[in-house]
Amino acid sequence: MILSFLVVMPALTLPAVPEPAPLVVAENPVDALFRQGRDLRYAQRWFEASQAYRTLLREFPTSSRAADARYWLASSLEQDQRWDEAAEAYTEFLANHPDQRLLGKEARLNRVRCWGIRQWDSTAATAGLAHALADEREEVRIAAALQLAKRRDARATPVLQAGLQVDASSEACRLALQSMGVQPRAAGPAQGRFLVVRVKERGKTDPLTVRLALGLARAVGGYLSDEQLRQAKTKGVDLERLMDQALNAPKGTELFSLDDAKTTVTVTVE
Repeated sequence: MILSFLVVMPALTLPAVPEPAPLVVAENPVDALFRQGRDLRYAQRWFEASQAYRTLLREFPTSSRAADARYWLASSLEQDQRWDEAAEAYTEFLANHPDQRLLGKEARLNRVRCWGIRQWDSTAATAGLAHALADEREEVRIAAALQLAKRRDARATPVLQAGLQVDASSEACRLALQSMGVQPRAAGPAQGRFLVVRVKERGKTDPLTVRLALGLARAVGGYLSDEQLRQAKTKGVDLERLMDQALNAPKGTELFSLDDAKTTVTVTVE
């Protein structure tokens, strides 16, 4: 019998090829400083954040990060309540980066806020607010006027009167003028004010609500019963002057509320 032998050859083992080491890219020093400043801001470590941004601007003044670094430097100083330094930093940002429209607007408004806090103790802050009254941006002019109104500075009056026409700031300007003892110029119903008449009947949950343009203020009397009209006279409610009252009262003001046996009628400014 012929025996056959299977010769098992050892497997050929190839030398192990080492895996390539991960490529480590060193962080750009500008980006590292900017990231450091950002992380410190997020941690509310305002002083250290401002130092990081100062270092970036000192060592890399022409970096593409310079504009953002100047803005966040000013913001960090403001958060740290270093009002004068913050105002100066915002001014420096605006001078060096006039093309930054969005951040430029925020910088102007933030600078006004810093000046407003310091205006009682700093002539430079008061002068900055006065100069801002002529700013090209309407919201900046109004913000400066509202700050000066706190000191009853008459230079704010024309800007506040103009601000009555701006929906977003109309109420604030009106209240500021009144706090200064200045009569707001009535701009008429176009300001978006209404008289809201709510007639609540006894035993019913929901009132009847009617919105009247100010020009129709005299129509309010049509929602009152004879008893309520008599109450109005007794309480000194002048139905003939409701439009004037509504123009010079803050939104949300209740002008009067009258009752009879069946209903309660409330009139507010909205």
